[in-house]
Amino acid sequence: MPDRQSGPTRSRTHGGSTQPTLLRRFHEHTPNSAQVVGFLTLIISGGILLLLTGLTLTATALALIFFTPLIILSSPIWIPVGIVLFFATAGFFTACAFGLTALAGASWMYKYVKGRHSPGSDGIEYARSRIADTAGHMKDYAKEYGGYWQSRVKHAAPGA
Repeated sequence: MPDRQSGPTRSRTHGGSTQPTLLRRFHEHTPNSAQVVGFLTLIISGGILLLLTGLTLTATALALIFFTPLIILSSPIWIPVGIVLFFATAGFFTACAFGLTALAGASWMYKYVKGRHSPGSDGIEYARSRIADTAGHMKDYAKEYGGYWQSRVKHAAPGA
């Protein structure tokens, strides 16, 4: 019966030492088919992306070389047009943002008045009750303090 060892490193004995054969070492480190397909996909997609990057950079450089004189000659027109377009775009986006903010606030207030408590309405209720309590305390304090000053005025000017 042939002598077979279990495990990935079967070896032959040569002069008392055990060394795996070159073919066994190669088979132990070979990738499976999924790894090979993944590696080929990586190489192909990387090559395509590198090619597209090179084409983009080349086209950009050629466009700059070709259009630079035209841009320089027409720059007195483009700078004011760019400034006007910038401010028009900024104004439009600002108006849209203010409109959305007003719409969101009106929607929140409508839900709050209708009784559907939106997120944050508990904080509003708490703040409203604190303001009402503080106003009540200030009213009481003003009555008390105002009475104090009226009595002080009578002492200062008894005929007043």
